[in-house]
Amino acid sequence: MDITYASPSGTNLAGDSSPLRASGTASPTRSVRVIPLKHPTVTASSSSTSHVNLAFSRWATKLRRRTFVEWIELFLPCCRWIPSYRWREYFQADLMAGITVGVMLVPQGMSYAKLAGLQPIYGLYSGFVPIFVYAVFGSSRQLAVGPVALVSLLVSNVLSSITDSSGELYTELAILLALMVGILECIMGLLRLGWLIRFISHSVISGFTTASAIVIGLSQAKYFLGYDVARSSKIIPLMESIIAGIPKFSWPPFVMGSVILTILLVMKHLGKSQKYLRFLRASGPLTAVVLGTVFVKIFHPSSISLVGDIPVGLPKFSFPKAFSHALSLIPTAFLITGVAILESVGIAKALAAKNGYELDSNQELFGLGVANVLGSFFSAYPTTGSFSRSAVNNESGAKSGISGIVTGIIITCTLLFLTPLFKDIPQCVLAAIVISAVIGLVDYDEAIFLWHVDKRDFLLWTITFITTLFLGIEIGVLVGVGASLAFVIHESANPHIAVLGRLPGTTVYRNIKQYPEAYTYNGIVIVRIDSPIYFANISYIKDRLREYEADVDRSTRRGPEVERIYFVIIEMAPVTYIDSSAVQALKDLHQEYKLRGIRIAISNPNPEVLLTLSKSDVVELIGKEWYFVRVHDAVQVCLQHVQQLKDVSSTSQASLSLPTDNPSLLERLLKQRGESLSNTDLEAGNGNSPLPKNTDSQLEPLLSRKS
Repeated sequence: MDITYASPSGTNLAGDSSPLRASGTASPTRSVRVIPLKHPTVTASSSSTSHVNLAFSRWATKLRRRTFVEWIELFLPCCRWIPSYRWREYFQADLMAGITVGVMLVPQGMSYAKLAGLQPIYGLYSGFVPIFVYAVFGSSRQLAVGPVALVSLLVSNVLSSITDSSGELYTELAILLALMVGILECIMGLLRLGWLIRFISHSVISGFTTASAIVIGLSQAKYFLGYDVARSSKIIPLMESIIAGIPKFSWPPFVMGSVILTILLVMKHLGKSQKYLRFLRASGPLTAVVLGTVFVKIFHPSSISLVGDIPVGLPKFSFPKAFSHALSLIPTAFLITGVAILESVGIAKALAAKNGYELDSNQELFGLGVANVLGSFFSAYPTTGSFSRSAVNNESGAKSGISGIVTGIIITCTLLFLTPLFKDIPQCVLAAIVISAVIGLVDYDEAIFLWHVDKRDFLLWTITFITTLFLGIEIGVLVGVGASLAFVIHESANPHIAVLGRLPGTTVYRNIKQYPEAYTYNGIVIVRIDSPIYFANISYIKDRLREYEADVDRSTRRGPEVERIYFVIIEMAPVTYIDSSAVQALKDLHQEYKLRGIRIAISNPNPEVLLTLSKSDVVELIGKEWYFVRVHDAVQVCLQHVQQLKDVSSTSQASLSLPTDNPSLLERLLKQRGESLSNTDLEAGNGNSPLPKNTDSQLEPLLSRKS
C-alpha cells in the first residue's frame, strides 16, 4: 500500500496568535504544517575573530599531534614507501623501468639541451642530480623528472633575447633560471598555493601546448634543412626565415632526418598499439642515435653537422652566477613554474590514481623545487616531469622512486664513460627525436571534442592557440590565462538563477525550464540562486529578481487568482556565502518590495549565511517567521495569505491600493484570521482535493513510498 508522511506541525501561521484548526466539517480548513527553522544566537563567540582563532587552534592542534615519523614523512616522502617496499616483487620491475627510462633520457636530454640553446652535455647534467633529489623529496613514484621540450623552448626564447647562445653568460643565465624556478616551486609548495593552477582551464592548456609543439617542430627545421633559421617563438618569423633560406637547402641532412623521424614514429606507434612491442617506444631515441652514429662513422658525410666533443665526467659543484640579470628573468621563472605545475602535477596525479595511492600537489611542488635548486648547483637548467618518459616509466612497471635512482645511475655512467661516443651524433637525429616527442602534444582531437561539447571552451582553446602561435609563448599564456579568468569572473558575476515550480504529486521544487511539467502559484515567485552572493553579482541578482517578478509564464500557474506578485521566495540552499554588500542590497530590496506590497521569504539558508543575516539584523528586518526550512513550507504559508488577499480584495476593491501612511494589506492580514479553502485545495490549484477521500486531511501530499 501507499504510505504518506507529514512533517512536524508548526504552532501558528506566520505569527498568528492562534493556529488554524481543521473544523471537521465537509470543507475542513487544515493547519499549515511548517518545520521550524532554528535561528542562531548572535554572541561574542560567533564573531569572525572567534572563527579565526578556532581555525588557528585546530591548525596548531594538528601540528602538535604530528609524530616525529609523520614530520619525517612530510619532508621526505620516500620514507612512506621504503618501509613497505617489497624487494623481491618490486625491485626487478623498478630496475627494468629505470633502465628503460635512462636509455630514453640520454638522447632526449641532449636533444632538449640543443632546443634550449645549450650544449648537449647540459641535458645530461639536468638528468643527473635532479633525478636523485626528486626520488627522495618527490611524492610521485612513477614521475620521470628531467629536461622537457616545452621548458627548453621557454628557456631558449627568453635567453636568446638577452644574450647570444654561444656565450658563457647564456649558460649561466639558464642555470640561474633553474635556481629561481626551484625557489618559486618550494615557496608555493610550503605555502600550499598549488590551488592557484586550478584557474587555468584544460582547454587553455591544450591550446597552449598544441601551438608550442608546432613552434618547437619548426625551430628544429634548421637541422633538417641544413641552414640557420631565426630563433623565435612566433610562427611568422620562423616561416619567413625558413622561406628566405631555401636557396641554401641541403638534401643529405633532410633525407637523413626524415628517415630517422619516420623510424621513430613507426616505433612509437608500434609500441603504443602492441603490448608485446611496447619496448620499441622507449628504445626509439637510442635506436635513432645508434643508426645516425653508425651512418656517420661509415660514410663520413661532410654536409651533415655533428654534435662534437662532449666533456667527460660529473658536473662540479658551483653556485649560480649572473644575479644582475635576475630581475629580467622573474617573469620567465613564473611562467616556467606554471608550466612545470601543469605538466608535472597533472601527470603525477593521474599516475597516482592509476596505481592506488594519494598524491599531495603541494608536496609535489616542494619536491620539484628542491630538485631544481640542488640541480642548479650542479649545472642543470630548469627541469620538470616529462609526459612521455613518465608514461614509459609507468608502462614498464615502476613501483617506487627506485626506478628514478636507477635512471640516475644510467646517466651517471653515461657522464663518466660514454660521452666520447656521442661526438659523432648527427644534429638532425637529435632534431628528429625532439620532433617525434612533441608531435604527441598536437592535440587537435581536443579541439574537435570541445567544438561538439562546449563552444565556450573551444573559443578559449582557439584564442590561446592563435595568440601563442602568432604572438609568442609568453603572450599566449597570459592571454589564455586572462581569458580563462575572464570567463570565471563573468560566471561569478552573472550566476545562474532559476525559477522553481512544484513537480506534480510531490513537494519537490525544481527549475521550470528543466522540468516543464512543474507548476507555479499565482501571486508567488520562487527563485533559487546558485552561487555565493557578494558585491560583484548582487546587482545582477536584483535585476533578475525584478524580471522574474514581472515575467513569469502564467500558463503554468495554479492557486487563487490574483493579478500580481505578493510573495518572492528565495531558495538559499546553494548560497554558501553572503558579504556585507549583498546584505545591504537585501535590505534595500526588502524596503523596495515593502513599498510595493511584496513580502520576501527565505528558504533553507546554511548556518554561515543565516549567522551573517542575523548579525546584520536582516533576520529581524524581514521577520523570523518568514524564514523556512523548505520551499514547500514557505509556499504553504504564502498560499494561505494569497487566498486571504483574494477574499479581502473581492469584498473591497479599495483594499488593492496600499497607502504608505497606513498599515499595508499584508500587515493587516498577519493580525487577522479568516476562513479560507483548505491548504490541500490551495496547493492543488483547483476546487477539489487531490487526495483520496480516505486520506487524512491533516497530512500534506508528500511523496508516496511503497511498503
